[in-house]
Amino acid sequence: MVDERRTIDLRSDTVTRPTAAMRAAMAAAEVGDDVFGDDPTVNRLQAMVAERVGAEAGLFVPSGTQSNLLALLTHCERGDEYIAGQSSHTYRYEGGGGAVLGGIQPQPVELQPDGTYDLHRLATYVKPVDAHFARTRLVCVENTISGQPLPPAYLPEIRRFADEHCLAVHLDGARLMNAAVHLGVDPIELARGADTVSICLSKGLGAPVGSVLCGPAELIERAHRWRKVVGGGMRQVGILAAAGIVAITDHVDRLADDHANAATLGDAMGGIEGVEVVAVATNHVFVSFAALDIADLNGALADRGIRVLGDGRAVPMRLVTHLDVTSDDVASVARAVAQIVADRG
Repeated sequence: MVDERRTIDLRSDTVTRPTAAMRAAMAAAEVGDDVFGDDPTVNRLQAMVAERVGAEAGLFVPSGTQSNLLALLTHCERGDEYIAGQSSHTYRYEGGGGAVLGGIQPQPVELQPDGTYDLHRLATYVKPVDAHFARTRLVCVENTISGQPLPPAYLPEIRRFADEHCLAVHLDGARLMNAAVHLGVDPIELARGADTVSICLSKGLGAPVGSVLCGPAELIERAHRWRKVVGGGMRQVGILAAAGIVAITDHVDRLADDHANAATLGDAMGGIEGVEVVAVATNHVFVSFAALDIADLNGALADRGIRVLGDGRAVPMRLVTHLDVTSDDVASVARAVAQIVADRG
């Protein structure tokens, strides 16, 4: 069995442990009953995150999946439809919650290689006002998607498109801060034009749990009711919100370190014969080993204390850097891969 204390875990940036500063903040957190709106630490976190994306209000929820679900339930009614990218989280990876719990039909649309919609093609998926069709109400955008940041000018284009078609816009900004740091812009610039924005605290920002759904106060009040309906009401949850405050205060600028480590890892992997670096984007590295005859690369890496996602053959292997991955770890991973390839290639 792999010794967890020695593991380099590259499966996702969700695997981080709370930092010492987070643990201290959690231990000292002032709390109250958040279902009654009485938790001062939660209220502070909600206001802080909303301000970071230029929104009126925020709502602390247990997960990004629930945050996106609340957005769907808030914007849409039963029999309505939301548009999302074919590979986007809101369509592919959230258990069909909008359909299961809200009677909301998803309309997936193939994205372009840079993660954007072709707006001319997108228009063909907006249903006409006709009793035969679900009512198209919402278009969802994801930033980043597979680590790829969207251009700053893109969301205003989506806003204009949505206004022309009487749609709302939800931004799944789970890694929006990665995009902002990579592009060197204020996250407000990347959120401008969205009606609601979801910010995940437990991905690159390193909090142990939680996301914040942001938007106009009236929409967030409706989302607050839906949070209760789906079982997301929490009590003295300032203990968790305190870690989120550390994340949003101290862990945004340091995302540049993760991006630099990903770039270094991509360069090192690209120098190994037979290894193809498919893409490097923010803190994501995608690598293919399809040209090599290595039956159990994942097992060989696990034996060396390295955990990865994907086998690198049928689908590219995804390697994600985060605050628990150091530059020395990156070098160790590259050496391990090179040794495995030399031994078995």
